Amino acid sequence: MDKVVTKPHDALAALFAAEMAAMNEVIRRRMASRHAPRIPEVTAHLVEAGGKRLRPMLVIAAARLCGYQGDQHVNLAATVEFIHTATLLHDDVVDESDQRRGRPTANLLWDNKSSVLVGDYLFARAFQLMVETGSLRVLDILSNAAATIAEGEVLQLSAAQDLATSEETYLQIVRGKTAALFSAATEAGAVVAGADQVVIDGLRDYGDSLGIAFQMADDLLDYQGDSGATGKDVGDDFRERKMTLPVIRALAAADDEERAFWQRTIGKGQQVAGDLEQAQALFARHGTLDSTRDTAFEWAARARAALAGVPEDPVRDLLADLADYVVARLR
Repeated sequence: MDKVVTKPHDALAALFAAEMAAMNEVIRRRMASRHAPRIPEVTAHLVEAGGKRLRPMLVIAAARLCGYQGDQHVNLAATVEFIHTATLLHDDVVDESDQRRGRPTANLLWDNKSSVLVGDYLFARAFQLMVETGSLRVLDILSNAAATIAEGEVLQLSAAQDLATSEETYLQIVRGKTAALFSAATEAGAVVAGADQVVIDGLRDYGDSLGIAFQMADDLLDYQGDSGATGKDVGDDFRERKMTLPVIRALAAADDEERAFWQRTIGKGQQVAGDLEQAQALFARHGTLDSTRDTAFEWAARARAALAGVPEDPVRDLLADLADYVVARLR
């Protein structure tokens, strides 16, 4: 497969420029607060920091792909972006992060309390928007996704520093913290369009596989990416002692000396200068970065395959290309 050189998310953004602009206006209105000006200040800092707006774009793409002619997909896209933004605000507090998308995090500029409470406000706004669609099925999809995201974050918290974390648990975490919102976005877009169940299932499975590939790529880039391109420091997951797939596989192949290294650095958090480089050397010794990349590519291929039952359309082709693109940065 040739390396993907185009950016399908840019093509989708151009195709749906009017809907994305309408969504941005919904976000601008709904993040306002007459009584608490800090809410729009904190929200705007994150919302306006850039990002691909991939998740809301998936809602719009799925709806249009299924022939939707209304405007409720714009509110759903804003809902998904509010949920995503709320989780980022909460994540940065939990992870004690000081950088996101190359900028200082909200918790660093303001404080942890502001980040948590503004995140709560955005969740509330998201539920208001869900209700306005008048679809119980859409409400069910997105509220389940919100619960799954929170569950995934708590599972990650309990799995952090636990050297016994399995690949199965890792996948469950990834499904919760990332893939749940991807799949909810594509499924909700198809449902609001009144698509056939086969198409709804295909788009839901596409979002799930795309989200898993996306998160695995992120976890891999944490150890071999460019901080200027990723917007976060290389090795953040190592310093935060997260049990991501490269670490889990390196542990599975470790000898006693290597296991002692992981126990000290991840299990006990006793990290010193040079430990990140040592971890990277162990990944190279056992080929765990390569195997993680291969697994990410497998999930991207599953995402493409899930589109088989979706009607032929240029948007479907762009979604297929997007699956390739999220892992193309790993080549």
